Amino acid sequence: MGGLADAARGVRHRPLRVASRKCDVSKRKITETGKGLDARDCEILKETIRDFIVSGEPVSSRSVAKSRGGSLSPATIRNVMADLEDLGYLSQPHTSAGRVPTRAGYHFYIDSLMRSRGVPARARRQIEETLREVLPDATHLMVSASHLLSELTQQIGIVITPTMGETVLKAVSFVNLSGSKVLCIVVSAGGFVDNKVIETSSPVAREELVRVSNYLTDKFAGLTLRQIRDQLLRLMAEDRAKMDRLLADAIEFARLALLESEHPDVVVEGTAAVLSRPELNDVDRVRRLLGTFENKAGLVRMLSQLIDGPGVRVVIGNDSDLTSDLDFSLVATTYGVGDQTGAVGIFGPSRMQYQRVIPLVDYFGERLSQVLAETFAEG
Repeated sequence: MGGLADAARGVRHRPLRVASRKCDVSKRKITETGKGLDARDCEILKETIRDFIVSGEPVSSRSVAKSRGGSLSPATIRNVMADLEDLGYLSQPHTSAGRVPTRAGYHFYIDSLMRSRGVPARARRQIEETLREVLPDATHLMVSASHLLSELTQQIGIVITPTMGETVLKAVSFVNLSGSKVLCIVVSAGGFVDNKVIETSSPVAREELVRVSNYLTDKFAGLTLRQIRDQLLRLMAEDRAKMDRLLADAIEFARLALLESEHPDVVVEGTAAVLSRPELNDVDRVRRLLGTFENKAGLVRMLSQLIDGPGVRVVIGNDSDLTSDLDFSLVATTYGVGDQTGAVGIFGPSRMQYQRVIPLVDYFGERLSQVLAETFAEG
């Protein structure tokens, strides 16, 4: 995938508050960007998109006529489909083939024609149980959230972890794993636990780890990670020859465990869920999909640019470099408490069940924010 730096060139979408939007094609005219469609046009466009989402095959006028119970002839529907193609809502892969939705067609369908489904009670229970089961472990929470999103949608689940700059430290501890690998456990003032494996320049004795843990907790408890960073940067600028071993080790461990924790990370789960789709029937496309997730820092920047406000964002095809190369869609929303915000969403072929996926992502983000708020309040 090329052009990570160009991610923000795509269309910026207004937030979709899907719970309150209703489908209404009863009006004589429905317009978008000056393009007029009457009620019949809208019904045929809606039927075409719904058929394509289900079948994955170009939709013929005969197929639409059959699904409408013969109320319109195939010839009439074919003429309407040709008009919809001229307006940019449908395209025809081959002369003899049926039609498929374009990016503009999908957006018009989502904004004006689609009747959103509510989130099923079973899915709501799954979300609630999963989120509460893994709290207050931040690492497990993000992995579980991404996995559950993938499981519920059969798409790729993506979670961007919150920016941690305003997290208030309660305690930090280090535990020897093996060799030079050390597990760092950071506990926030709200009781949120974040685990991270760091690698030291050489093996460190258990007693030294305890001393460093106690030193950092005593010195920095009650400060935000941003305040800790500023103090550490000042200490790191001092003459290291004048530092004792404890302070030198504490600075190094804090740099690895705390400074890097301030930057958001991305968790991706469920890539296998989309590999069986017809859209990924060649090796080159699979390779491009896997390559999308190799540059995590670039992916975080790209997603953060695309998801920059409240509500659900839907990014389709040529809207951005992230989705255009594979003709995928991103459906995502923000979550968080106060200044600690991240994003959750799904990523997959543009032929997806938007009427089910959009409300689910919206609900997931709201519940994740509420559960985190309750956790911090209890702390």
